[in-house]
Parts: sequence; structure tokens; C-alpha cells
Amino acid sequence: MNEMIIMNNSNDNISKTILIAEDDDISFAYLEIMLSEENCKIIRAFNGLEAIKMVKSNREIDFVLMDLKMPVLNGISATYEIRKFNEDIPIIAQTAYVFESDRLEALNAGCDDYIAKPFRKHIFLKRMEKYLKNSVDACH
Repeated sequence: MNEMIIMNNSNDNISKTILIAEDDDISFAYLEIMLSEENCKIIRAFNGLEAIKMVKSNREIDFVLMDLKMPVLNGISATYEIRKFNEDIPIIAQTAYVFESDRLEALNAGCDDYIAKPFRKHIFLKRMEKYLKNSVDACH
């Protein structure tokens, strides 16, 4: 298993923990930059199997951003497995796939929502806010 990367922003008052399941370093860096000003902790899984293990072992995780195309175990299968033991954690699928059939497959696997890459920060944060049920901002 790859070592997970944990990033805390400069603010010590962390309010949310976000698991980003993403094997691509550039995509992960983009997400990390988008969340750099938010009051949250980021944990990275490099594949779907790691994501399952992390959600199972870390009750601090508030939200999962799940890439659909990853090695070892894809995001669809990982989401399906997570839903077997955790029906409540918000999971948003993120992918470069833009076909309606891909969106439906992600939703049928148990994802709460679907966002196509590349996406803008304000759209991403609004989606997070919706599922984290926080006022004003996703992580504040």
C-alpha cells in the first residue's frame, strides 16, 4: 500500500477531513490547491482499495472525492464496497468520463453526486457544502 499523504492547511482549527481517492499526481495537486484556503484536512488514497481501508479505519473522514478510474480497484467498485459498511458518508465521483451512462453507473454504485473533470473551485465547493450540510463554506 502506498503511503497516504495528509495535508493540513495553516489553520490549526481543522473542521473537516476529506479523503481524495486519486491516483494521478497532477489531479491531486489541483484538488489540493483548490482546498488550500479551506479549513480542512486532506487524506489521499492512491487507489480504490486504499480508499475502502481508509474509510473503514478512519472515522474522522467526513467526505470522499472518488476518482472513477484508478489502479488496483476502480472508484465504482470502491464506492460499492464502502456502501456495504457506511451508507452515510458523502461520496462524490470525479472523473474525466462525461457520458450519462458513466454518471448513472457512479450513482447506482452509491455515489451521492458526480462531477466531471476539469471542474471549477466554486462548483466543487458548492457540491461539498451541499453534502457536508455546513453553512457558508464546505470546510469553515
